[in-house]
Amino acid sequence: MTDIKTQLKEFNQVFTPYLESLFNFPQGPEKKVMEAGRYSLTNGGKRLRPFLVYRCAALFGVPLFPAPAQIGASLEMLHTYSLIHDDLPAMDNDDLRRGHPTCHKQYGEATAILAGDGLLTEAFRLIATAPLSAEIRCQLTEKLSFLAGWQQGMIAGQCLDLYAETAPKDINQEKLIADIEEMKTGALIRYACEAGAIIGKANEKQFEALSTYARKIGTAFQIVDDILDVEGDAALMGKTLGKDAVQGKATFVSCYGLEQAKEIAQKLITEAKESLKVFSFGAEPLAELADYIYSRNI
Repeated sequence: MTDIKTQLKEFNQVFTPYLESLFNFPQGPEKKVMEAGRYSLTNGGKRLRPFLVYRCAALFGVPLFPAPAQIGASLEMLHTYSLIHDDLPAMDNDDLRRGHPTCHKQYGEATAILAGDGLLTEAFRLIATAPLSAEIRCQLTEKLSFLAGWQQGMIAGQCLDLYAETAPKDINQEKLIADIEEMKTGALIRYACEAGAIIGKANEKQFEALSTYARKIGTAFQIVDDILDVEGDAALMGKTLGKDAVQGKATFVSCYGLEQAKEIAQKLITEAKESLKVFSFGAEPLAELADYIYSRNI
């Protein structure tokens, strides 16, 4: 079997041109905002989330095109909108993303805000026009709205992440960090796996297995990000490192230390792979991806 890094690379080679094909540029000066959105969307990225949509749907015999690709594109657009806004001066104030100037550095702050808004809006249009039943499109829309939103989703997680920079020392740090990890990063990874299960018409047991897998790898992914912020290679990662410590932000590393954070991440990866045992075949790429999430250096 092809190793997971090669699988991700081959997927990216097919999926990124598909993403680029979704842009129909207007002729007027308003095209600048779409150019900014495409710049951030197609300038690098692991495509982890659309890959998860595809691999989870593939467990049920669903090919990449057309539906998983379109839902994966929707998710990647929404994820990229969050990165554009996350990088803004009012948020994390970053100059570098995926080895390139951040959107606001390249196009200006106002255009970057609009580009993020445009990607978010287009994400839901792609779900609405996906070649799926109306019932499934409604399920996917409701789920993404919730997991990207301000109750227990990505926006709530980002709010907690900002709060963590100035949080009182006497609060429950462990709970705060766990909530940030599950919402800010984990929510969209969870959506990717659950969307693939919905497209594949998984039964209840299969759906719960993929949801559990997603929750585990989602938290592990963010823990590894926290670890790499301390001991990663900025040139490989294509972004500024060491900012968590400078900002005094609560993370798994600041709370538990490097070694225990690594142990927690490894335990989550083991549990994630255990959850896949409900599938008699076809889940190997998901198990390999879990290991990759733990061992990655970018």
